[in-house]
Amino acid sequence: MTVTLQDKGAAFAALHEAPGVLLLANAWDAGSARILAGLGYRALATSSGAIAGVFGRRDGGLSRDEALAAAGAIAAATDLPVSADLENGFGHAPGEVAHTITLAGAAGLVGASIEDASGDPAQPIYPLEQAVERIAAAAEAARALPFRFMLAGRAENWLRGRPDLDDTIRRLQAFERAGADLLFAPGLPDLDAVRTVCASLSRPFNFMVGMPGRSFSVAELEAAGVRRISLASTLYRAAMSGLIGAAREALEAGTFGYLERGLPGAEISRHMRG
Repeated sequence: MTVTLQDKGAAFAALHEAPGVLLLANAWDAGSARILAGLGYRALATSSGAIAGVFGRRDGGLSRDEALAAAGAIAAATDLPVSADLENGFGHAPGEVAHTITLAGAAGLVGASIEDASGDPAQPIYPLEQAVERIAAAAEAARALPFRFMLAGRAENWLRGRPDLDDTIRRLQAFERAGADLLFAPGLPDLDAVRTVCASLSRPFNFMVGMPGRSFSVAELEAAGVRRISLASTLYRAAMSGLIGAAREALEAGTFGYLERGLPGAEISRHMRG
């Protein structure tokens, strides 16, 4: 049976409304998407940093067309719903952000996050009014799609050298009022901050794993009020760590012990098509 975007969008929305925490695995290509689906994940996301790495670039180094093409390939690889990390929407103006959401829907995605980081070192975070206008435009574009599309409004203070919890909450609440379906604030310093943020919101909060010393357990995050956990670039980093370790062993030690530590090829290929 063909799974439509209407099916994926409805399933993704339902996962956010179901009891418990939704664990969202971030894929970086079709192969990783198929492995994650085969392991039992119920939904996937992209990671801008991981996808940039596939292109041999650093995070933030892809164009909108490149990012959406890569995300579309991930979405087409399985029947699972996929949400994309769309950075700042690939444009400063609200209209550009809205267009990015429209293109994301056309690429087969049923969710996306839009952040308030500007990319300008002199002013790394958009002023609140501009940030809210951008989320509002994205939400309007999402509602215009012919299927359910989950929009996450993302406050970047803690990743951009502005560790201001009050301002982060102010921004998330404003994004919520502007139409974001869920909220996102990477880099919160501790569980107390996570609890405070979750208690201040009426819509689901997404916690991003990946900050050393700040990646708490699923049980701890659920108890703090988190409704969704995304693995960000951590699985990609784990895979690349394995690659670098194995390649160094072969090159520097002249041994191949990584063959004993790795999975058999058949275990990996069983998740693939063809």
